[in-house]
Amino acid sequence: MSSDRIEKRVVLRAPLDRVWRAVSDAEEFGRWFGVRFDGPFVEGGFVTAVITPTAVDDEVAKRQEPHTGVKSTWEIVALEPQRRFAYRWHPFAVAPEVDYDQEPTTLVEFTLAEVPDGVLLTIVESGFDAIPEARRRSSFEANSEGWAIQTHLVRQYVES
Repeated sequence: MSSDRIEKRVVLRAPLDRVWRAVSDAEEFGRWFGVRFDGPFVEGGFVTAVITPTAVDDEVAKRQEPHTGVKSTWEIVALEPQRRFAYRWHPFAVAPEVDYDQEPTTLVEFTLAEVPDGVLLTIVESGFDAIPEARRRSSFEANSEGWAIQTHLVRQYVES
């Protein structure tokens, strides 16, 4: 098992255009993920994300509450319609008193592929080996658990 890369896969029983909107439209993404953005996703641009409880699952929303209001900056790397959305961010950057801007970012990629049962969504986050050693393990573990939860949330969102 790699300590540099997290990969999660989920088959979503929804049309490709519905899944694409859920992962590439900032407003829709925010609803299921649990963030509010200050603008749309634009390739090559930056958005500020503010943690808010997800609108999809009350239990998950309660777990997100301690981090509500924490801000982070996302660099939008790719928006390839109905195929790939990618951004860079600082993983597990939830302590408001810490300046994460001096740390390397990880790359998060959402890729979509039509399959007989719907759409296969693959989420990959890579680059953990470059994160400072003091935060590397906790960031990897928190995000590994987080992406498992997010696959559940996106499924609920697009299949409802």
